Amino acid sequence: MENFQSYLENVLAVPAQNTNVCKQFYSEKKIEKGEFLLQEGETCNDTFFVEKGLLRMFSIDKNGKEHIIQFAPESWIIADRTSQIFKEGSHYYIDAVENSEVAVLPQDFFFNIFKNNPEVSGNNFKLMSNHIRALQKRINQLLGATAEERYLDFLKTYPNVFQRVPQWMVASYLGITPESLSRVRKNLGTK
Repeated sequence: MENFQSYLENVLAVPAQNTNVCKQFYSEKKIEKGEFLLQEGETCNDTFFVEKGLLRMFSIDKNGKEHIIQFAPESWIIADRTSQIFKEGSHYYIDAVENSEVAVLPQDFFFNIFKNNPEVSGNNFKLMSNHIRALQKRINQLLGATAEERYLDFLKTYPNVFQRVPQWMVASYLGITPESLSRVRKNLGTK
């Protein structure tokens, strides 16, 4: 769990001498491609840190169409926070796009980290604020940005994901058809 140890030290700013104590508060899990960590209707009790591999969170509408909300490559965190906080059934699925290894962080993980390292609690608040900012930006782009602008932002946000997923998944994330994505890529190639 090198990436997770780095996250604890460099992002949350847990002192290096205290990161070993953190091991008692989470578990490690290997997930096969296509395996679910969360399904619609279940309550999301854990947060997942991706050590290796690629996860995605998506919903399925009443017509059976998938809508990808988020990808989570290495060193990203993914969870349905609404389900966690309000103890309600999730509207989302989280599954593995590739064989993956994750740190499974139970709901009290961050509480335990802050109890033992009170100086790092502000870093978590900042991370949550950045998450909210990213979601607001994503909503605004879906409402008003062109498909080309959304695609370019996708490449900036997820620089190594396009090569790892089928084109239909990228199109789903962008809110366009795979054919539209092909046109966008073709148009960008001629510029």
